[in-house]
Amino acid sequence: MTATSLLRRHAVDTRPMQIPPYRRLLLGQGTAFIGSMLTQVAVPVQVYAISGSSLYVGLVGLAGLLPIVIFGLYGGAIADAVDRRRLFVASSVGAWVVTLALLAQTLLNLSLVVVQSAMFAVSSSTRGAIIPRIVPTDLVPAANTLNYTVGTFGGVVGPLLAGVVVSLNHGFAYAYAIDAALFLAALYTALRLPAIPPDGSLGRPGLRSVIDGLRFIAARPVLIMSFGVDIVAMVLAMPRALYPEVADERFHGTVGPLYAAIAIGSLLAGMWSGWIGRVSRQGVALTVAVAAWGASVAIAGLAHQLWLAVLLLAVAGAADLVSAVYRQTILQTYAPDEMRGRMQGVFIAVVAGGPRLGDLRAGAMGAATTATISWVGGGIACVAVVIVAALAVPSFWRYSTHATNR
Repeated sequence: MTATSLLRRHAVDTRPMQIPPYRRLLLGQGTAFIGSMLTQVAVPVQVYAISGSSLYVGLVGLAGLLPIVIFGLYGGAIADAVDRRRLFVASSVGAWVVTLALLAQTLLNLSLVVVQSAMFAVSSSTRGAIIPRIVPTDLVPAANTLNYTVGTFGGVVGPLLAGVVVSLNHGFAYAYAIDAALFLAALYTALRLPAIPPDGSLGRPGLRSVIDGLRFIAARPVLIMSFGVDIVAMVLAMPRALYPEVADERFHGTVGPLYAAIAIGSLLAGMWSGWIGRVSRQGVALTVAVAAWGASVAIAGLAHQLWLAVLLLAVAGAADLVSAVYRQTILQTYAPDEMRGRMQGVFIAVVAGGPRLGDLRAGAMGAATTATISWVGGGIACVAVVIVAALAVPSFWRYSTHATNR
């Protein structure tokens, strides 16, 4: 096999970029994500600077949990009943306005985090349901990989930039201002999407439609496990709330690289992700990826050199990209279109809510014991729980892209 053919086989699959609506959505969201990562770093660092407590940093994550769960679920139901483009535009505008409010709040309290989380949940649920409508089914894994790769690029640049910006005078205000400016790219791409009307099978969205979506998941062990393994990974092994304290104790306050490390690994993995779409035993692959995440996080918690901690977190990030692509692809291809909005709503509630519970778990455990015990113990627990759970659900362990039972 020549070097050229090897590169084509393993490099990221860019075929979805040939679809104009998807290309605009990808680039716009990728640009906006750099700004959003500035805010995601600035808020906890600002809280730690004020309080000096990892517990309070964890409580910031908890503040965003309830709106993500509620608006993720309800936003997904709305996405199944209305034109997804219009809903995406409206929720994106709402998120942008809240970012401006965070800037104003810094220039002149925690409540805005709740509203921002709600807008994020609705727009993310809608965006996930849009992709299978504008991209052919066989390219959905490649499209998801591109999404996560571009997103992780923002996850690298945003935290590194934030680490510099928040150290300046009025740095938190600068961070929120940059976020607001970059978010204009997301608004532009949302406006350029084609109309994506519902199929008409769902009437007015409400609590009943949300419950129907949850029942759909409850009857399918594969979907339950796809959500379950992510909850395990994020709640037990997400060390993010401990970054400010660990950086202060071990790395002379240098926190930016820690926030960027996971995204660095995901970005590098995404650039060499051509093989992901060719794996058929996705249940096994997902289990291995989550176990690798937990193990890498646990070892990183023992590192007392910044470069080593960043390297190990990068390995965890590479595993996280693989698991994220499989989770998203299973969900998008397993559910019919009339259920995709609600499935994405649950997905966002889990994906965005899980790390917030993880922040609370890590911060509270770190405050009760030590940051090291909280960090390392969570990673070890993640590995043990995910392996036992996967082996206990044979249909998930055997799940492959050729499965026909729905």
